[in-house]
Amino acid sequence: MVWLLVFLPGLLAGLVQGLTGFGAAIVMMIFLPQLFPIAQSAAVAGVIMAASVITLVWRYHQHIHFRQIIVPFIVYASVAAYSVHLGQVLDVQLLRRLLGALLVSLAGYFSLSKRAANQTYPWWLAGLFMIISGFFNGLFGIGGPLMALYFLSLADTTADYLGNLQTFFLIDVVYISTVRVLNGILTPFLLPHIMIGMVGAVIGRRWRHESCRGYP
Repeated sequence: MVWLLVFLPGLLAGLVQGLTGFGAAIVMMIFLPQLFPIAQSAAVAGVIMAASVITLVWRYHQHIHFRQIIVPFIVYASVAAYSVHLGQVLDVQLLRRLLGALLVSLAGYFSLSKRAANQTYPWWLAGLFMIISGFFNGLFGIGGPLMALYFLSLADTTADYLGNLQTFFLIDVVYISTVRVLNGILTPFLLPHIMIGMVGAVIGRRWRHESCRGYP
């Protein structure tokens, strides 16, 4: 039964990631805290997401613009490393409330994101996006929505948006997973669950690809 509770979220996460370019961790963090502590749930979700991200990076690799990725990642990663440590010392009930508040806030975000994407953001607001995203990525593995909005505002085409965003996520997965290993959060015990989730994510990503063949 446990494997099913990892496989199905992975399947849904792969489908959502393929459709929107982000959202895999959001889907998985609805389910995984029922099985693992929140910090470990975020670690598992982050690595499972890599399966879907790698396929998207490969598909859109000709549209990657590293100059648009480097500075946002430095800001984002600096905050994320701190919040990984913070997640280990904060009260569990407080973390659950923060996670719940984040998921509710994301509902509002999704209702406004289309309109908000049709503009260019000033540097201070873009920087705020990076700080908030890094903070919640370190705590819950959910750093995608505001960064998606940021990269969407810079993109000329859908391919540019997906190439930059997925490359950003891939670099982040490697970096933040290393931080979690060094902090004893991501352990060998979690590997079987990660592999099951990855299988689901790949199937979900492939399912989306087959059903939307001919579209970006």
